[in-house]
Amino acid sequence: MYGEARRRLEDLLDREIEVARLLSAALSAERSVLTGDAPEAVRQRTEEKVQLLGAIEKLESERRALCAATGLGVPGEIAKEEVGVSATVADRWRALMELMAGCRMANEVNGYIIHVRQNQIRQLLDVVRGAPSVTYGPQGKTFGKALRALARA
Repeated sequence: MYGEARRRLEDLLDREIEVARLLSAALSAERSVLTGDAPEAVRQRTEEKVQLLGAIEKLESERRALCAATGLGVPGEIAKEEVGVSATVADRWRALMELMAGCRMANEVNGYIIHVRQNQIRQLLDVVRGAPSVTYGPQGKTFGKALRALARA
């Protein structure tokens, strides 16, 4: 039973690693379209990312259930001296954690790009609406300067 459980755990980790690699590629593609001007491409990349995150959550759930049912420790919670985990499981776990850390960083960068783009759009809308723009005076302090609206509906 133990050998079969370990093999199943290795298989689950392999599938998680593969999905994490796909997620990493999806995040890279998302970053590319975020800097462009194709909202449909952004929507498609975001949907792909959400599907991959769902797949990772499902695999993680399966992995935790397998570990709980068989008495194997969850790879990230195992003491080094515990005999239940093979070196291959530990290696796969480390590889998965490295991939997921890279995905987290890429997602944060994408979030930052989205935030910057939102601010740019907000500023452009303020110009169109004639809202006061924020400028800097000679002492470096900000003040609002009223502009004429570019368009009226």
